[in-house]
Amino acid sequence: MAASGTVATFRTSVSSAPSSSSSSSQLTHLRSPSKALKFTPLPSSRSRSSFSVSCTIAKEPAVLMATGSDPTLWQRPDSFGRFGKFGGKYVPETLMHALSELESAFYSLATDDDFQRELAGILKDYVGRESPLYFAERLTEHYRRENGEGPLIYLKREDLNHTGAHKINNAVAQALLAKRLGKKRIIAETGAGQHGVATATVCARFGLQCIIYMGAQDMERQALNVFRMRLLGAEVRGVHSGTATLKDATSEAIRDWVTNVETTHYILGSVAGPHPYPMMVRDFHAVIGKETRRQALEKWGGKPDVLVACVGGGSNAMGLFHEFVDDTEVRMIGVEAAGFGLDSGKHAATLTKGDVGVLHGAMSYLLQDDDGQIIEPHSISAG
Repeated sequence: MAASGTVATFRTSVSSAPSSSSSSSQLTHLRSPSKALKFTPLPSSRSRSSFSVSCTIAKEPAVLMATGSDPTLWQRPDSFGRFGKFGGKYVPETLMHALSELESAFYSLATDDDFQRELAGILKDYVGRESPLYFAERLTEHYRRENGEGPLIYLKREDLNHTGAHKINNAVAQALLAKRLGKKRIIAETGAGQHGVATATVCARFGLQCIIYMGAQDMERQALNVFRMRLLGAEVRGVHSGTATLKDATSEAIRDWVTNVETTHYILGSVAGPHPYPMMVRDFHAVIGKETRRQALEKWGGKPDVLVACVGGGSNAMGLFHEFVDDTEVRMIGVEAAGFGLDSGKHAATLTKGDVGVLHGAMSYLLQDDDGQIIEPHSISAG
């Protein structure tokens, strides 16, 4: 569950050896944030740090069943690009045509057999999919209770993909899409540098010009990833405005896109931004969950009882959760960084403590002050 994109699955069992069987995966659909999601702070863990607090986004099956909502309402955004009241296109008029063009191309290529074959081949031979679902034997043993009971812990090893993270899944798909649109110039934002490295890698693979926007503070903290991006031929532009982190890099990338929209495609790396980006990024990362379902069936003949993923920009969590959203018996837990505590004002628990607002072209949960101004999240990590 680190920045590399490794996520965990849990199976409740008293045995230590998983059984084996096989089956194929199936596709499910995403529901947007609503009353069906419960935001719950968990107690602090003093074994790690006296200031550490874990936060979860726990899907309550009973609430999902009680809402009575038509599931088809949440499978795709509406004509305005909204999942319920979230999402949308809050962007300058200059970008509306580009976003509509991108949406049309995405829907068209979703049913294009040649595109899907090319993408599947690259994911297999270049990215190295599928990634293993690894049984963490010693971690499982560590959490085993005295009576022998406890979870069997598996790790979905997205860190073993080419470039060392899950980010390459989305980057390679969007680069292929950009080529179909005839765009020769690629821009992207990055925080810790993993999305920047993935974007620089696919641009080198497909012969595309690459511009990466990165906060100056993040460039200092992640100098090695800056070196890797430049080694791959990307131009890394430091952003010194604001807090010089990911939010400011994203703002600068959007300004660039407004100016160069005719020749440039923006590879956004999170389930954020204006429609169709959240939908696209989610679907391009959904391979994580689809593989997990199939691998779970092969290893023990069932589904995980609990899925756990870190929640920052959301691409890692959505990639895992999307496949299982309609499985009411599977519990999903998203973990946010709570810093010095939820009431300290120094945390990054946006979903737990945030309010609804608009940023970077979409409506979402944001940390805001009483005047609606964005409050900078606190984190010791880059981005």
